[in-house]
Amino acid sequence: MRMSWPTRPPVMQLFDVLKPTTWALDSARSLRSNADMEPVPVDKRTWTAFNYVAYWISDAWTVPCWQLASGMLAVGLSWRQALLAVLTGETIVAVVMVLNGTIGARLHVGFPVLARSSFGFWFSYFAVISRIVLSMIWSGITSYVGSQCIYQMLRAVWPSIAHMRNQLPQSAHITTSGMICYFLWWLLLMPFMFFSPQRIRLLFTLKAIIVPPAYIAILIWALVRVPVREDLLQQQTQLSGSTLSYVWLSAMNSAIGNYASLTVNIPDFTRYAKNARAQYIQLFIIPVAFTLVAFTGIAVTSAGTVLYGEVLWNPLKLIEHWESRPAAFFAALVFTVATLGTSVSSNTLSVGNDLTSLCPKYINIRRGQLFAATVGQWAGVPWDIQSNAQGFLRFLSGYTVFLGPFAGIMVADYWIVHRCKVDVLAMYDPQGRYRYTYGVNWRAVVTLLLAVPPNLPGLIASISPAIKTRIGNAYIVYDVAWLFGFFTALWVYSALSLLFPARETCVHEECNSVDGPASEGELADSEKS
Repeated sequence: MRMSWPTRPPVMQLFDVLKPTTWALDSARSLRSNADMEPVPVDKRTWTAFNYVAYWISDAWTVPCWQLASGMLAVGLSWRQALLAVLTGETIVAVVMVLNGTIGARLHVGFPVLARSSFGFWFSYFAVISRIVLSMIWSGITSYVGSQCIYQMLRAVWPSIAHMRNQLPQSAHITTSGMICYFLWWLLLMPFMFFSPQRIRLLFTLKAIIVPPAYIAILIWALVRVPVREDLLQQQTQLSGSTLSYVWLSAMNSAIGNYASLTVNIPDFTRYAKNARAQYIQLFIIPVAFTLVAFTGIAVTSAGTVLYGEVLWNPLKLIEHWESRPAAFFAALVFTVATLGTSVSSNTLSVGNDLTSLCPKYINIRRGQLFAATVGQWAGVPWDIQSNAQGFLRFLSGYTVFLGPFAGIMVADYWIVHRCKVDVLAMYDPQGRYRYTYGVNWRAVVTLLLAVPPNLPGLIASISPAIKTRIGNAYIVYDVAWLFGFFTALWVYSALSLLFPARETCVHEECNSVDGPASEGELADSEKS
């Protein structure tokens, strides 16, 4: 029998991995689109109102949100004023979420594509890359919190891990046990990178079933062990007048900034809605969930202060004091699930969507998530950032000076300037109606130049407090950075666009004829038009 041999030696075939054609996606329609970028087909629009409730319960019931009100009490607000600041701030967030979320729910495309209609085809990449960098770094930081949850689980099962000999130098800013826990967290996170956005909603549902009851159980435990303290109920702020108003506004802004990034890229999730009404539930669930979690943090911490003699705002530190190891293990498990859901929803999935738009021929959402889960988790060295780079963390938090204007521009462009009438297919064409001037919408550029710089002195002062005395009161605007940026961008962009309209972007009715993914022919026709 005559044998047939490959035309090339097997060793040479290994080098095919290095060829770009090997990695090209079958779903790539062209250099500018693939299946994950195009409008979501009807059969994949599976998110109902319940899924959005589960999604926000997933994002609200986390360690950082537990601690949300702590900083507000520290600056002098009473617990009632702190909760009101959280409720008001999250209500504003909910309104913006629904405004930008409706765009995704109606047009079925994500933030990277929608940004082209307001920023211009090429300038939109500035907003997209900003989101990628921010989410990649926060992905690692969130994973570091997740590794601390893993540590508490292991500590409950194997107490001697607390005494494990450290083989790493002090300059590493992480111990051997900490590195083991971080690696275990990474192994736990990786399988979820292979879930599609349609299926990942099941993780949010699981978290919505497990986490809130556990938080409520901890709250009940705290109230039973230590009935609500009179000094907490009767606590009054020492602030008054304009000082109180200013501090309260600053606290409200911090509540908004907690999820400022999602006000920009919420279309990445609402694009999968069965209909636009499905995501309206966000108006209710966001303020309720966040305020309830903030109250839980205040009440449990108050009880912990009486029981253990120290203020334990971090719930992971609180459970270290529990004598019941099964209870500590279960609580740590709940915090692990809570952090896992946030890591996927707020970070890796967002990076996956954004990277897809940068290189659609080779990157889809799954590959983008894998990139975030490797580079974002390890290259950022989050334990080092957490240990000795507080200024850098303040800079990341201060990046809301861009996110507020981004959200304001998107809201103004769709609802005020174009009055809900846009051309979806043209968003895929660099030479189409959203090209503006060489791919840049100068109105968006001017808006950013007016909305961002007033916040920069405060941002610099937050990183280097030593210069605070040199800039006078210029840093005050920064304490309401998101509010200032959003409303400034909303009015400036609207005014410029109405006074100097880009008539080529105006259409008489919404052009979204593809009830599902745009076909290769339709995209090609759009590029030729």
